Amino acid sequence: MSTVTGTPSYDRVQVGQELPELTVPLTRTLIVATAIASRDYQDVHHDPELARERGSKDIFMNILSTNGFVGRFVTDWAGPDAVLKRVAIRLGVPNYPGDSMRLTGVVRAKVDGAVEVEVRGANSLGDHVSGTVTVALPR
Repeated sequence: MSTVTGTPSYDRVQVGQELPELTVPLTRTLIVATAIASRDYQDVHHDPELARERGSKDIFMNILSTNGFVGRFVTDWAGPDAVLKRVAIRLGVPNYPGDSMRLTGVVRAKVDGAVEVEVRGANSLGDHVSGTVTVALPR
């Protein structure tokens, strides 16, 4: 598989091309700040003691933050003229502080002027997020 370089256009992108990977360091500050920014005040995203009482080993990233990082990953590659049409993700293992999430992606299809990208975000425990993003690219 080849890596996509430069800002892609619909005509230049090929099925099987890989997106440049993105590694996100998972700091405690990042996890708390992104939960607050998305107005998710659930205690498991900011209070380690309460997170442990609820069965988690520590605080963990919320799905809204994960969704945002998936969108960033695709738009960093696709460029400012791209439009996200659909994001369909599934969560796996938690993103805990002190780890990192490595996002990877592959172009799986080109349909009706849009590109479908299969995405995966993994940490040391396994897959945190997987799914597909459909993005319209300029021609």
